[in-house]
This record gives sequence, structure tokens and C-alpha cells, in this order.
Amino acid sequence: MTTLEPGRPVEGVFAVRRKERRMSRKGSPYLALTLGDATGTIPAVIFDEPDWFAGQFEEGDRVRVTGEVTDRGGRSVLRVRSLRPAEAADADVQLIPRSHRDPEDMWGYVLGLADEVHDPALRSQLGRMTDDATLAEAWRTVPCTRSGHHAYLGGLVEHTVGVAMLCQSLCTWHPRLDSDLLVTAALLHDIGHTRNWEVRAATVEQTDEGKALGHLAIGLQMVDQAARASGVDDEHRLALLHAIAWHHGPPAGQHVGQASAEAIALWRANSMEAGVKARMEGASALDD
Repeated sequence: MTTLEPGRPVEGVFAVRRKERRMSRKGSPYLALTLGDATGTIPAVIFDEPDWFAGQFEEGDRVRVTGEVTDRGGRSVLRVRSLRPAEAADADVQLIPRSHRDPEDMWGYVLGLADEVHDPALRSQLGRMTDDATLAEAWRTVPCTRSGHHAYLGGLVEHTVGVAMLCQSLCTWHPRLDSDLLVTAALLHDIGHTRNWEVRAATVEQTDEGKALGHLAIGLQMVDQAARASGVDDEHRLALLHAIAWHHGPPAGQHVGQASAEAIALWRANSMEAGVKARMEGASALDD
């Protein structure tokens, strides 16, 4: 997508990220699309026979497109001339962005950070969650967001490691912080994204559970269940949930004076890691 310039013909396989039927100023229907591959996205339009084309594909499909890039108000738009479902031979075309870091290497950091937690119950909880094969696979695979920071496969585990390392550094400078609690909270603060996002063949979609509850509510539920099953005492369990609940800032109805030092540390570390990454990517630091 980074090489598509006005006047250039296009032929290739893309994922349909968005599909909408719209009306032009003259009252004629057309299809407005967002097409994407592993390098980015581009807006696209179909003016000829839009209703017929609309029945040939859905959002999330892989499609083979021909057309040309035009300049519309200072932005590049792909005018589609032909579009059909991609063939089996196109199945290996990578259409979802991936982290430049190896997720397996990032996972090794997660396990290493978990091994440095000394509290037996918190260590047991982390082991219970990292040993869950289904959870671990999603943890290594899903993005953090769909269009904001770390919006690519492997984004969640990369962000998790970044936040946990920042928190670990804070504990070195502020030794009165409960390092076991804070590092555990950092490793688990976004765990709800493992059930918030579903990676499909060509797109990443939000799950029904994610739409209904959001990653924070899902994550708090997951962490609470694992803490209880691992024998974490009520004081530490509530302190852990409190810190995670604060990782985007004060929850509704609470103010900064009610936050623990660990909650403040996690909130600021999360904001810093996401914000710096988003700035470098030219994206939003906000979660979807």
C-alpha cells in the first residue's frame, strides 16, 4: 500500500476491511471500501454496477482487484474496475500486518518476567495462565488494537513486555513498590484482548464478547478467576484487580487519590509505552 500513487494501475489481492453503500451528490449509488494488505490500507470506490458487486463479497473477504489510483481531494483513492473473490492459489498472500519482533522471542520475555515474581501465589497464577495452551497462543498472536497502537499480529505480547519492563524499572527506582504485584499486573493488564479479538484469514475482528464487555471487563474476570484458583489471598487479589482496573486511568466514579502506587505506576507505564509506539507509527494511542 505504501507504493500506491495517483495514476498507477493496480492489480492484486487485498482484504476487504470495510464495505458501505453510499449515495453520490448526484443521487447515484456507489460502494465505498477500505482495502488492506500487510503494509496498510487504502480507500476504494466502485461506481459501476455497485449493487451487483455488493453481492459478490463481504467484509473480511479476500478479493482480487484491478483498478487505478486517483487523487481525490489530496488523498489517494483506488477506483476499482474489476473485483472477484480471491482463488485458492492466493491463500498464502499475507494480508494482516505482523510485528517486526518475533512473537516467540517476546513470549520468552513474558516467561522470564513471570519467573522473577517471587510471591508463591502470584507466581502460581502466572504459571496457570501462561501454561494454558489456548490462552498462550492467543496471547502471542492477537493485536492490541485494530487501528491504534500495536495494531498488528503479535502486538499484544510486544506491548505486554514493554509495559512490564517499564514497571520493573520503576521498582528499581522506587523499591517500596510491590514489585511482584506490579509486574504481575503489567503482564496481565491487557489479557482480555485474547478474547476481545479474533484473527481470521484476512482480517482481525472484535468478538461478540468483546463488543458486549470490552477487553478490560473480560480481563478482570479472567484474572479474578485465575487468582482464586491459584490461592491468591484476598488482599493481593483485590490489589491486583485494582491496579489492572486503573491501567487506562481512573475508573468511573473514582479519583486519583483512591489509586494505589502500583495502580498509578501501571497506568503511567501503559500510557507511556502505548503513546510512544503510537507516535512512532503515526497511529492513535487509544484502544479500539
